[in-house]
Amino acid sequence: MGEPGPAIGPRLFGGQAVAQALMAASGEEQDGRLAHSVHAHFLRAGAASVPVEYTVTTLAEGRSFATRRVEARQGAALIFAMTASFHGQEPGFAHAVDPPFDLDVEAARNSLKSWMAHNTEAASSPLINHLQHRPVEIVPLDPGSLFGTRAREAQTGSWMRMREAAGAGPQMQRALLAYASDMMFLRNSLLPHGVRPGGDKAQVASLDHAIWFHDTPDFDQWHLFATGSPWAGHARGLNQGHFFSVDGKLVATVAQENLMRPLGSSLDRVLAESEPS
Repeated sequence: MGEPGPAIGPRLFGGQAVAQALMAASGEEQDGRLAHSVHAHFLRAGAASVPVEYTVTTLAEGRSFATRRVEARQGAALIFAMTASFHGQEPGFAHAVDPPFDLDVEAARNSLKSWMAHNTEAASSPLINHLQHRPVEIVPLDPGSLFGTRAREAQTGSWMRMREAAGAGPQMQRALLAYASDMMFLRNSLLPHGVRPGGDKAQVASLDHAIWFHDTPDFDQWHLFATGSPWAGHARGLNQGHFFSVDGKLVATVAQENLMRPLGSSLDRVLAESEPS
């Protein structure tokens, strides 16, 4: 049973469902394997204040890999489904991309302080205060892309770590990253359109979410979540991201498709732009 956690609104936070489901699936592992991939589908909106019941089914299990399905329910309603694959440690060929941004946490912290002190949008962004109640501390590289309302390039990044050190083992460290991977993510596909989640310009929701764990993170320490959106259309957007440790090591890759259905004046603008000239 997954207990309610910190929430910004009445809906269950998707990252919480992914993290709790991953821990439920990890609890079935007996041979020391760790999750290397997660594929989740958000089937209907859950309630943030209601516990979630997770049911785990083992689909396949061999010497190296195991695959498990997790279903999440609130009452009789199936709200979430996920498959998680587990793999034992093996040696192999290795390569990884480099971080696309400078690995300077203090510069990002100073930039955020300056932006909050001098930018008029800071006072009108409720998200800044809401984030203080989340267990994950966030420092954006570009505060305007995270908290502002103007159109931006569909690429940004944030430093993330646990607000209070968890000292957790490898299974929980993966769950902590899974929780954080749904934070400030889907807005990448909205950035070029001057739209942010929570307003009246678009109906926004996560549709599915995938994580590939390349190594065990230590989420008590800073990680850079470098994100971007290569595509949006047909009322959907695609988001991609990489988690890097503070020393530049690639530890996880994340992808998500989200609903971004334009509403009101935004829909009028989209329809006008799509009309033949």
